[in-house]
Amino acid sequence: MISRIDLRGEALPEGAALRDLLPRAEFDVEAALEKVRPICEDVHHRGTAALIEYAERFDGVTLTQVRVPRAALTEALEQLDPEVRAALEESIRRARIVHRAQRRAEHITQVVPGGTVTEKWVPVERVGLYAPGGRSVYPSSVIMNVVPAQEAGVESIALASPPQKPRFDGDPAGGRPHPTILAACALLGVDEVYAVGGAQAVAMFAYGTSGPDGCAPANMVTGPGNIWVAAAKRYFTGRIGIDTEAGPTEIAVLADDTADPVHVAADLISQAEHDPMAAAVLVTDSPELADAVEKELEPQVAATKHVIDRILPALAGKQSAIVLVDDIEAGLRVVNAYGAEHLEVQTTDAAAVAARVRNAGAIFVGPWAPVSLGDYCAGSNHVLPTGGCACHSSGLSVQSFLRGIHIVDYSRDALAEVTHHVVTLAEAEDLPAHGAAMKARFGWKVPQK
Repeated sequence: MISRIDLRGEALPEGAALRDLLPRAEFDVEAALEKVRPICEDVHHRGTAALIEYAERFDGVTLTQVRVPRAALTEALEQLDPEVRAALEESIRRARIVHRAQRRAEHITQVVPGGTVTEKWVPVERVGLYAPGGRSVYPSSVIMNVVPAQEAGVESIALASPPQKPRFDGDPAGGRPHPTILAACALLGVDEVYAVGGAQAVAMFAYGTSGPDGCAPANMVTGPGNIWVAAAKRYFTGRIGIDTEAGPTEIAVLADDTADPVHVAADLISQAEHDPMAAAVLVTDSPELADAVEKELEPQVAATKHVIDRILPALAGKQSAIVLVDDIEAGLRVVNAYGAEHLEVQTTDAAAVAARVRNAGAIFVGPWAPVSLGDYCAGSNHVLPTGGCACHSSGLSVQSFLRGIHIVDYSRDALAEVTHHVVTLAEAEDLPAHGAAMKARFGWKVPQK
């Protein structure tokens, strides 16, 4: 069901050589880029008409408009199962606690008497958020995108999610995003929602569309999606800001012989059920744990859902494996090289081991902090870097929606004191006009020190 990679007995290589030994899903965004390019440009030129055409081609629904009426959001919330509503409200509450604490305050630094540099944090004006709606529907992703944007102070928030096929003839919800997506938007106070999926949604936010059903351009687009969404984000990078080119989800578990194989197997399966390309990786120094987890996978997989179309191909794929190492020290090197989206640490003194992890989207410490908690109700954000990008990128947060701006304020005396240094450096770089801009303020002479 899942392969093994044995890294015991030899010195582990460094850097890229070690990464190359580890399992990873193939995710060719560059190849997908050429396929989304004409879609993006078609949306640019034909706007809503193109969006409606792609809804019929890719989603199998016939639309007359792409913007969801506000009444539909209210209706979805009214019809939401009370237990689901309570769970969403708790998820929102906890996410707000964490993300509100991330707000940054303006900071003023006096560099010299009369010379200050102030760093202020300004939210982007408008963001387009994407919530997937293909194999699974993710109201939790609505929360994880909307809450940090709101806590950052973003004034204009729009959300797109693929339209769903009617469940029966005359289904009023047909052609709209899934009702739980709409209900989550209503709970969060987001009333600008579009029934648009895939690359065309990113194009809509990047270019904007006109008319009564139109969407104003956004400064930034965030949210997870499939390879077509990732490719469209790459296509528009520079025109808009993005969070990350999200690839297939990943879980890595660093465990020793104290870990419970029932827990570890359940956690590997929990991520495998997302997608047949999802990665499930166990790194352990215990062959006994490896055997026990492998044995435990069979009954747990047999007892769950999405087995044939997602879980089995994910666990059996080249992106998933049990990796055997000599000790936890070697295991740390492996997980740092891997840079998992989600990393669980289930070892003796798990907190101390977790503190030594440098590369992970989010770290889950000990047996009582499974990834599933982070997906919904830990308060942390589940929009995280994938594909090893955790070595240089962070998950979505309030900071994702803020821009730091430096405000420079110098008096005449403070400028005079440093003018000779500026002129010297300008001349060293053969940029005499830079120096002249300084000297012009002092009668074209460099002030005396």
